[in-house]
Amino acid sequence: MLHLTSNSSFLIFFFSLFLFLYSFHSFPIRDGVKVDGDEQLNQGVMQNSTLKLAQIQTSRNDFFNHFEVYTGGWNISNSDYITSVLSTAVPIFAVAAIWLVLFGLVLQITCCCYCCFPKQSDGYYQPDCISLIFLILCTITVICGCVVLYSNEQEFQETTSDIIDYILSQVELTVENLKNVSNSFDSAKTIAHELNLPPDAEMGIDSVKKKILDAAINLSDKSHDNSEILYRVLDGVKLSLVLVGSTMIVVSVIGLFTSVLGLKCILYSLVVAGWIIVGGTFILSGGFVFLHNVIDDTCVAMNEWSENPTSHTALDEILPCVENQTSLETFLKSKSETYILVNSVNGLISKVLNDNTFPNNKSGPLLPLLCNPFNSDLTVRQCVIGEVGFENAIEVWKNYTCQVSGSDNHCSTTGRITPFIYNQLTTMVNVTYSLYHYGPFLVDLMDCTFVRKTFKDINNDYCPSLEKCTKWIYWGLFMVSGAVMLSLIFWISYERHPYHNHYYRRQF
Repeated sequence: MLHLTSNSSFLIFFFSLFLFLYSFHSFPIRDGVKVDGDEQLNQGVMQNSTLKLAQIQTSRNDFFNHFEVYTGGWNISNSDYITSVLSTAVPIFAVAAIWLVLFGLVLQITCCCYCCFPKQSDGYYQPDCISLIFLILCTITVICGCVVLYSNEQEFQETTSDIIDYILSQVELTVENLKNVSNSFDSAKTIAHELNLPPDAEMGIDSVKKKILDAAINLSDKSHDNSEILYRVLDGVKLSLVLVGSTMIVVSVIGLFTSVLGLKCILYSLVVAGWIIVGGTFILSGGFVFLHNVIDDTCVAMNEWSENPTSHTALDEILPCVENQTSLETFLKSKSETYILVNSVNGLISKVLNDNTFPNNKSGPLLPLLCNPFNSDLTVRQCVIGEVGFENAIEVWKNYTCQVSGSDNHCSTTGRITPFIYNQLTTMVNVTYSLYHYGPFLVDLMDCTFVRKTFKDINNDYCPSLEKCTKWIYWGLFMVSGAVMLSLIFWISYERHPYHNHYYRRQF
């Protein structure tokens, strides 16, 4: 009867091992940043206005939806997508159920055998060296598996934290630039009001500024909320792996010594505890299969989106783009403000500073005009000979500054502008250049360049490490749970061996 019970345990182990290894087909294999079929997807689906990200990658039979193939593409907020990925972990959850049910029955049979068919201790018996060797090997395997778990868990934590920090740094840089654009509009509005510039210099600034600030707040809030969720998930993953690893080591080591020493009460308590812990480890392994596939899908989705960006996709849940309309309005307003301010500066230079009929004792060469980068229709304009650009205007005009005497603010030396007027021109040039300088940044916002760059960098620099870590964590859990499964069987086998019982009865 005892022999039948041990065979039953081995059958359960090997059947569970088969399902556990079978579940490994759920791990997709990628070369670089693409999976097979991506080119076909790029030529087909991505031409549509609504982009289904990683559609081939995410096409799976959904166990929870009558085994229908999921075709909705990557979308972390879609329950159908979640269940389709969860279906990849079903084989492992089945292992957990089989283990908990069947090995529980084996434990009951073993206990009945122990009570109803006590072993005889007469005679001489050979020690069960094979079981002892396997017990030691299983304990060593548990320790090695925990080392694999801890090392890859630490790398997983560091890589994920680096990704979050990188995303937040990109967001903070974008938000800072948006606020700088807003401040530049404020300065332009102040100058327009103080110098009585044309009314269109102030028109629409408040409306555009409000949209800029709203976009900055939305981008910052959503990114920080997502980062807090990810950090909570990481803390849960770390805690679960630490608890599983440390518990497995403690149980396997204590089980080895109690089995050798024949401490039946402690041993069978450990067997029951190990039975439950192994089932929990299987469930955790299924969770990592799910996590691995979500990460892999997300990396593929990021790569596809970075090559074919659209205004709205499911990736907005991770890092949203600034609304195209807001970016366009801001860009056009910055160009119009730049054109108006440069025209105002040139009007002041040509009509006042270079006009000798105005009193102020002006003399010397004429002050060069500031190059206006835009025409009246806001198209790009090339500078002409004799104009100065934003980069050197302040330095050039400094050579045209005169010295003043008394309180009448009139030039007492050769020069076209007094220090006071020079400071005003400097302020206007700085504000104008600031508006012009952020033009390329606003263009990048319109086509989501900063988001596209962020996703491409994550896919190239971080995704391979993440996928490797989750895969090795899975294998670490496999080593630990498989070794403890065998340990439970050999604990019982070694403790129930006739030599073992005969030896300890003679001792006591």
